[in-house]
Amino acid sequence: MPRLARLSAARVAGVSGLLVASVLACLPANAAPANIPDTLAQRLQACTVCHGKDGQAAPDGYRPRIAGKPAGYLYHQLLNFRDGRRHYGPMVAMVEPLSNAYLREIADHFAALDLPYPAPAPVQADAAQLQRGRQLALQGDASRKLPACTVCHGQALTGTLPATPGLLGLPRDYLMAQLGAWHTGQRRAITPDCMADVVTRLAPGDVGAVSAWLASQPVPAVHHKPQPPSGETPPLRCGSVVVDALAVPPTAPPGVARAATPAGAPAVPPALAPALVPARAPTIAPTTAPAGSAATAPGAAR
Repeated sequence: MPRLARLSAARVAGVSGLLVASVLACLPANAAPANIPDTLAQRLQACTVCHGKDGQAAPDGYRPRIAGKPAGYLYHQLLNFRDGRRHYGPMVAMVEPLSNAYLREIADHFAALDLPYPAPAPVQADAAQLQRGRQLALQGDASRKLPACTVCHGQALTGTLPATPGLLGLPRDYLMAQLGAWHTGQRRAITPDCMADVVTRLAPGDVGAVSAWLASQPVPAVHHKPQPPSGETPPLRCGSVVVDALAVPPTAPPGVARAATPAGAPAVPPALAPALVPARAPTIAPTTAPAGSAATAPGAAR
């Protein structure tokens, strides 16, 4: 090693040692280690780094609210990320080693949160766009064989149990990104993929119109939770809700490799989310069943 390089390395080591010593010197001599409870809520603080406090959404418009979403919907999105139907890198890395049972626990936790929604942000759209968006959301377009959004997402557009999400309380950027991802095939769901079918029927400009109208609507103060299913036969079959929204999908999508899930609590890469991994391995049976948005916009993940 050249003399200059040796001197530089020695200086770096010396400075690092001084910094560590300074930090240690500032700590009380009898400082006890932090007592962090090993609870699911504590582990899932890793999720709130991106999805905001208590899963109420990040301010960037692309990382959405997960608090209060139907458990079946959240569960299937975690499966979709894990098994290759959605492709946002940080989410894939976070859930790839986790078992179906643990993903169910995560989904149930966030679904149970009942937290207030903020008022919608101002939306830049003209009257014609908003009118077209309202028509698509509430009436559909028979000429294009498009059902209204309310048929599947509930009359109040707050979602239906067990697995259809609400469309209100979401930023326009996120809505446009997800519809765009379905259109390009970057986001998929279990076959039959009803949303992939819907986006192929939209006219140019419809994505922007319906996203603008939905993003401009406030979430109802009273009936803001996902509603029970209406019992009516939906106009389109959706793989995530045809049988049992919380059932484990039987097969992975073609061409998607699926690593076997190990028994016990799997480890998440420490740099990503050490808090997500239980300190003690829960009793979780191993599973080989598959499951797993990427959007066209950066960070459009969940």
